[in-house]
Amino acid sequence: MISIQYEKRAGNEKPTALRKAGKVPAVFYGRKIKSTPISVERKLFEKAFAQAGENAIVTLQGAAGEIQSLIHEVSRHPVSEAIEHIDFYAFEAGQKVSVRVPLEFVGTSPAVKEKGAVLVKVLRELSIEAEPKNLPRSISVDIAPLVDFASQILAKDIALPNGVSLVEKPEEVIASVYEPKEEKVEEATTAPDLSQIEVMKKGKEEKEGETSASPEAAQEKGKSTEKKEEKK
Repeated sequence: MISIQYEKRAGNEKPTALRKAGKVPAVFYGRKIKSTPISVERKLFEKAFAQAGENAIVTLQGAAGEIQSLIHEVSRHPVSEAIEHIDFYAFEAGQKVSVRVPLEFVGTSPAVKEKGAVLVKVLRELSIEAEPKNLPRSISVDIAPLVDFASQILAKDIALPNGVSLVEKPEEVIASVYEPKEEKVEEATTAPDLSQIEVMKKGKEEKEGETSASPEAAQEKGKSTEKKEEKK
């Protein structure tokens, strides 16, 4: 069991000032316990969190005595990732809680190994219910049943530890495989633009034969020639 010392927070204490002092603003609450603002030493909590992880049981020790709780939520700064706030869920003896637990995929899939299939991890967390003392840090999913391209692993197929019950929908797909298909590269088969070829050909012929002048221009040229002969 991991223990963490806490102090009650006064209403006028600002979170920014607490963080500068090396503490983290936090709160604990439960089904029959009202929300209580507290603070914990940042370094001590980081050490405990590294050992326990989220959804782990910790004992909060302070003015209100010992409080059995879960590290329910840890909020971090979006850039520095420094811990900014912690939610502890205080529970009663025998009380069950619903949480989402990370899935750990283990084993070998024959479809992947022998048929070149691609493994698809549809869910990476599973909703379960258990007493805090029975909550696992993670749940193993054996992918050996994925033997062909039609195989799937459903939530109801996962072996759960003793004292743990499934909250996730039983028919929810946890993992599957698919067959990768090669895309055919089609060669360019664009037909030539015949209309453009005809226009270019016609223009070339007109240039060579000098027949591109309009009938009106040809008539004017004939009149000019006649006038020159009359002057002679």
